[in-house]
Amino acid sequence: MRIAVLKERAPGESRVAITPETVKKFAALGATVAVEEGAGITASIPDEAYREAGAEVVPAPKAVEGADIVLAVQAPDVMALTGAKPGAWVAATFDPFREKDRVEAYAKGGFEALSMEFMPRITRAQSMDVLSSQSNLAGYKAVLTAANEYGRAFPMMMTAAGTVQAAKVFVMGVGVAGLQAIATAKRLGAQVSATDVRSATKEQIQSLGAKPIFVENVAGIEGEGSGGYATEMSEEYQKAQAELVSSHIAKQDIVITTALIPGRPAPKLISDAQIATMKPGSVIFDLAVAQGGNVEGSQPDQTVEKHGVKIVGYSNTAGHLAADASALFARNLYNFLSAFWDKEQGKPVLDEEIGDAVRLTQGGKVVNERLTAQ
Repeated sequence: MRIAVLKERAPGESRVAITPETVKKFAALGATVAVEEGAGITASIPDEAYREAGAEVVPAPKAVEGADIVLAVQAPDVMALTGAKPGAWVAATFDPFREKDRVEAYAKGGFEALSMEFMPRITRAQSMDVLSSQSNLAGYKAVLTAANEYGRAFPMMMTAAGTVQAAKVFVMGVGVAGLQAIATAKRLGAQVSATDVRSATKEQIQSLGAKPIFVENVAGIEGEGSGGYATEMSEEYQKAQAELVSSHIAKQDIVITTALIPGRPAPKLISDAQIATMKPGSVIFDLAVAQGGNVEGSQPDQTVEKHGVKIVGYSNTAGHLAADASALFARNLYNFLSAFWDKEQGKPVLDEEIGDAVRLTQGGKVVNERLTAQ
């Protein structure tokens, strides 16, 4: 069983799909690991560290030659897989809904694409969930970036010269990233409030010491779809939410938006008119900017200033913490493959529940129901 890891080639991608820690773990399962030269440099992992862990460190074509499994953060172009075994697995993030041409190319190339974004949200798959591990870091980084852009202190400070009031932070969307954003802002001493379309998150917000801001007595407040993901709300709910947010957002210093709906553009949460009500010097961090953005006018990897408010968002927020993000991503991949490792066959054998959920292509066809049903 040969596992190959290539250097990431997507613009701005600083993570890597394997670490010396997981190289050793795969070797313990009986696998041979080949890593492309320089694959871990941007994640602070030198080639020598991989060699010491037992990996082959070689140029790209040789790394993938004869590979049974290719691991990546972002799925490589099919041409980069030349030399891999027929039917080789590629475990990575594929962005399947927006990158359908890439998925089709994998099918035509005879590869088995395993989309880590499609990992089901079930208890036994929690340790394999790359969306959660990366979103956790992204929520943390969003608050730190906003704090850096904000021209004032976060905590209340009582000094001989007077009192500095605590910053007011509002988190919109209380998934993994939102919860971490709340916790981070609280640790920095801010007054934190949060909202979500899922009523079940109210207790989670309160458990972190933040104030829940929710629309009451309007149909559609549950807002929870399959797998714990949010769904789009009714027009009545959206109108009531917009009114509530408008009155609340005008009083905030920092706003963190995190709302995403799988397979669809990010929902717009903050309009230009709402931005105009905020105080000059306020900051908005749009964690959904790469999927179209929650904030009107936000741009990936740019600081946009509107009405005296700074709007910030990264196309790859977790990548700004490359070392930790890589370590967690690599463990997710190892946990995924090792959970299905068959010692007799010397390879992983996926079951139906998780295998069918993550498998995009097989036998020259696109086979995932979430894609074929569209």
